[in-house]
Amino acid sequence: MRFSKQTFITAFALFSLFFGAGNLIFPAFLGYKAGDGWLVVAVGFVISAVVIPILAIYGHAKLQGTMMDFGKKVSPAFAFIYSLVVYVISVSFPSPRTASVTYELAIQPYFKLTSWELSTLYFILVLVFVLNRSKVMDIIGKFLTPGILIILGSIIGIGLFGDYEPLGVSDYASNLTSGILEGYQTFDAIGGVLVGGVLVVSLSLKGISKEESTRVIAKAGLLAGLGFVVMYVGLIALGAFNSGTLEISNRTALLSQLSYNTLGGMGRTALGVLVALACFTTAVGIVTGTADFFKGLFKGSRLAYVITAVISCVLGVVMGQLNVHSIIVVALPALMFIYPITIVLIFLNAIPEKYASAFVFKAVVAVTILFSLPDFLSSIGFTEMTKPIQEFLPFGTVTLGWLLPAIFTFVVVNLIHYRKNEL
Repeated sequence: MRFSKQTFITAFALFSLFFGAGNLIFPAFLGYKAGDGWLVVAVGFVISAVVIPILAIYGHAKLQGTMMDFGKKVSPAFAFIYSLVVYVISVSFPSPRTASVTYELAIQPYFKLTSWELSTLYFILVLVFVLNRSKVMDIIGKFLTPGILIILGSIIGIGLFGDYEPLGVSDYASNLTSGILEGYQTFDAIGGVLVGGVLVVSLSLKGISKEESTRVIAKAGLLAGLGFVVMYVGLIALGAFNSGTLEISNRTALLSQLSYNTLGGMGRTALGVLVALACFTTAVGIVTGTADFFKGLFKGSRLAYVITAVISCVLGVVMGQLNVHSIIVVALPALMFIYPITIVLIFLNAIPEKYASAFVFKAVVAVTILFSLPDFLSSIGFTEMTKPIQEFLPFGTVTLGWLLPAIFTFVVVNLIHYRKNEL
């Protein structure tokens, strides 16, 4: 398999657009709490934070369209509502979270800037990049991503060869499902359907044909996915190796301590730079994707693009005043609602079309929404009402009660379709 220069630039850009706040703060702490169960936890995390998002990129490579195309086989109305919800969630939670993480890890320890001042400067820069979107992918791919890889690679590479106490015992009842659920919090499945659309539009603006764009995006997704696996497993392992040594109960504090242990005082400075780069590129990707969506709704209006970008950045400043933990807590209900739908849409768009007819889309999505409702209702406080349902459903107690019904529906509907064709 041959990789062109454009493929590598796109892969670097894709890695950087994905690799933001959650991708930094979740893996190490997950490994720290998993201790001797870190490898199983890593498998779960890779499933939800790498495999599913890269399938989304592959789906976009096939469709060569926007997020609206991801749900169009269900119905145009569903596709619109789903896309609107995803973009609102994206600019309300993961985008502001990038500013919060940047402030806590890269700014607050070294400068006297307030959170308001940092968020304002941060999103002004984001807006500048978004309004020059034709250059975004090249700038990120050529310059920002290599810096991220060098700094993070140094922290992981040096840290894994240290001397540590025996690993602690896992805090999790189920390492695999805990890894999967923690991967939810990266927002990367949602990021996949959002960022994939950004790549399609960016490549078309560079004059690249749809056929070549399909090949470039598919290969870039593979390269970026391999990079994610190495980085995530490395961070999880590094956290686990310190589980018998450190006493820390905070995600950002652990990441800061690990960087200090590996690179000394320079490590914390390097971490600050890494956080700022990683978070910034993700915010740019989210705001660009959202602005693209509303531009498409208003028949390619540049004004709609600019207004959406400005509103998204203002929202980022306001929501960015919450600390990282608060944003994670507030975002949970939104994740419980939209993530299962996103996962099945990614799967259905990635598989061969003969297994994903319009009827299959409608049936699987409807069943997924129905069986994920208990998890959503539980996340907003109706625990007593939903607990019996969750205990009855397979995997319901780990918020995956929708999974087997969705798989069962997919298989049954395809069998019925196959039987009809045979007759």
